[in-house]
Amino acid sequence: MSGLRAPGFPEEPIRDRARSGAAEAFPDVASYGRVLFGADPADDLRTPDLIDVLQLVPPVFVPQRLEKLIELGREPVYRDVGLETAVGGFTSPLPLYLSALGSTKAASADLGVAASRQAGRLGIPMVIGENMVPVKGYGRLEEDAGPSLLGRIRAYAPELPDGSGGLVVQQSTEDADAEVWNLVYSDPNVRPLLESGRLAFELKVGQGAKPGLGGMTVLEGDAAERLAGVFATDPLFGCDGTVLRSSSPGTFTVEILRQQIRLMRNNYPRARVWVKLPPARDVRDAAKCAWDAGADAVTVDGAEAGTGWAPTSFLRHVGLPLAECLRRIGPHPACLLVSGRMWEGVRVAKCLALGANAVGLGRAALIAVDEDPEDGLVRLVRCLALELRLVTSALGKYHTADVNLDDIWSPEPSAIPVAEPAPDLPWTVS
Repeated sequence: MSGLRAPGFPEEPIRDRARSGAAEAFPDVASYGRVLFGADPADDLRTPDLIDVLQLVPPVFVPQRLEKLIELGREPVYRDVGLETAVGGFTSPLPLYLSALGSTKAASADLGVAASRQAGRLGIPMVIGENMVPVKGYGRLEEDAGPSLLGRIRAYAPELPDGSGGLVVQQSTEDADAEVWNLVYSDPNVRPLLESGRLAFELKVGQGAKPGLGGMTVLEGDAAERLAGVFATDPLFGCDGTVLRSSSPGTFTVEILRQQIRLMRNNYPRARVWVKLPPARDVRDAAKCAWDAGADAVTVDGAEAGTGWAPTSFLRHVGLPLAECLRRIGPHPACLLVSGRMWEGVRVAKCLALGANAVGLGRAALIAVDEDPEDGLVRLVRCLALELRLVTSALGKYHTADVNLDDIWSPEPSAIPVAEPAPDLPWTVS
């Protein structure tokens, strides 16, 4: 190094790239499986989290409290707030579900199974993320199915209370090649969920941490060699056999998405249909297309979402914030599920006010089960439920479904959805 300096210019990141090449597009590979990656709202290069900026604003006059008082014959308190919610065709004890945890190292070992077991005890819906079967196998013939897709199902299903919760299995392009939905739909282990109406399939169109890209993980050794013919692999991280494994993002147009959903409804008539969208600029059009084609739920990841592996620049610069996704979608009569830095009740309440029906726990769930594999997620959800009851009661309402746009204030009025539904798009399906 000659000692050349460039004050005010990002000299050190440039030197890192000059030393290591394409590997510097990602976080330090040594952190893979030990660090959960997502957008950092404290990053000076990111737009501030608009949901954090919003304020919940209780009123003085509370007619719904009066109605509850008459119903109960006493003054209502926060414990009288109802949390039960319909989540994508399932019944959940609160407006919450476990977000997609796929084949990344952080989620695919014991933590994924522990999270599944606790989600079952809570009775909340659970999404199993993409690429589980191509990477970990289905698990049907394995002596220990722990890290496989079936291992998570076996951890979740027996814990479910009667009539509560639901299993959602996500599929991407590589999963379709592995016929994941066919395996699940015909599996005797899943039959009780299917017969009780608690099975759904989720079509993955995109994700929050890296919109426009497919799923990514880091592989090494035998796994890298075994999956080289299934996924795109790239030896970015040196000469020890460690590779970047990338999934296809899939190709979608309005007609392709519509036909995919119709195919799901036709091929798997007893399963619910979910569609997962990235924080894309046309998120409203995509959500409306999915609902019109018959999807039971649309899940939108904000740019703040993420648990696995993503290019550093995407975490900083790519994707709409969740608040902007909700603003663009606006009022709607269908089921909208959202995720992105969810961990406390007030953030959930703000998302409900902006039009979401329920929210997903991703990184928060994994951190909770890492803290306590037996009860960490259960305790986290209990705290979140208490906060939800407190804030909903403070707003003079006694069910979280009643929280709406009247209950929030923003220093930027344009961040709040318009009160009137937007006109139908020309391609609306009858």
